[in-house]
Amino acid sequence: MEYYNKEMECMSLSDKKELQSKRLIDTVQKVYDNVKTYREKMDKIGLKPSDIKGIDDIHKLPFTTKQDLRDNYPFGMFAADKRDIIRVHASSGTTGKLTVVGYTQYDIDMWAECCARALVSAGATHDSVVHIAYGYGLFTGGLGMHYGAERLGAIAVPVSSGNTARQLQLMKDFEADVLCCTPSYAIYIAEEMKKYGIKPEDMSLKYGIFGAEPWSKEMRDEIEDKLKLKAFDIYGLSEITGPGVAIECKYQCGSHIQDDFFYPEIVDEHTLEPLGYGKRGELVFTTLTKEGIPLIRYRTRDITALNNSPCKCGRTGIRIDRIAGRSDDMLIIRGVNVFPSQIESVLLKEKEIAPHYHITLDRVNNLDTMRIDIELAEGVAFDEVKKVESLTKRIANEINSAIGLNAEIRLVSSGSIERSMGKAKRVTDNRKF
Repeated sequence: MEYYNKEMECMSLSDKKELQSKRLIDTVQKVYDNVKTYREKMDKIGLKPSDIKGIDDIHKLPFTTKQDLRDNYPFGMFAADKRDIIRVHASSGTTGKLTVVGYTQYDIDMWAECCARALVSAGATHDSVVHIAYGYGLFTGGLGMHYGAERLGAIAVPVSSGNTARQLQLMKDFEADVLCCTPSYAIYIAEEMKKYGIKPEDMSLKYGIFGAEPWSKEMRDEIEDKLKLKAFDIYGLSEITGPGVAIECKYQCGSHIQDDFFYPEIVDEHTLEPLGYGKRGELVFTTLTKEGIPLIRYRTRDITALNNSPCKCGRTGIRIDRIAGRSDDMLIIRGVNVFPSQIESVLLKEKEIAPHYHITLDRVNNLDTMRIDIELAEGVAFDEVKKVESLTKRIANEINSAIGLNAEIRLVSSGSIERSMGKAKRVTDNRKF
């Protein structure tokens, strides 16, 4: 099964542009008529819906930020009547108010379509058993993949996160061939398999669909080696719809965006000027069909680049490169911009350490300090003093080469860094600004 919806996934670029233009015009009129914030934003710059003639005019429209959603908490950004909203999801709300997203029945159906496409892109079929270990609830991960699996006609196993021993039993007994979870939890699953004496060949896993947090190529290699499956990067965010906005195909040369539903741009994160294909910047999305909460030029804060070169799979969706980090998760240390994923890429090249680390930032005598706690691989003992010292020095040098900063490296025993069943918490910042 090569495609879920070949007509849309392989649409010609000219036909797609025409479709995107029509949908953008309709969306702009809808938000102007129904969302006070957008009407005020557009009136402020003297822009009328009739000024938008097609997708090439998208740069004329104002940006939307997460703060707009928080300022209009809970339902002020909804374009549909509350009687037509059948579901709400919300972000975790780790800073400020929750960002609430409403879905009409059409929005749910569209989301299921995107996730079904994503599952097929990764190799799933009608006969698949899809083990979904993303969290269920206000978080969109679990339910998105759940509805995608059901739309495909596969078996959805709604395990959610946690209780890993039971997860292993169910994966084995139900012969799951697709695993959906965060990449950090996939690593944890592999560790627990080893702990319980379960070998990859005891499982039926073939494909893994991992997202919800940035992860490096090196972590992909680690997961594929330990679980003996093919690992795919999936992209989504609750404000746009949830998982299924983009996913890699079998050629893994970037994630195809479902750009008949979501139009992507890349802008400079400082000047907000549009950037060309291949230029790294902040990813911006405009939803083209959403009814509940359409968003215009939403700043995702994710850092990536767009790729419009033809893909061997035949899909014509614009691709995004692997997410390098988030502009709001970016660490500024002694004036240097650092993403945790840069550090992760270095660490995962070392076979004598485990793929678990934690970065602690502090300020001593007005100077930023960075300490990285890194687990030793199982079987590497602290009593091998010279070996540990040599490893510590080598890692410190490699990180300095990668990010241009010195860091204190502290190797810790296997299993001592707290594990996450969802998004891994990689950084503690104790600095006072």
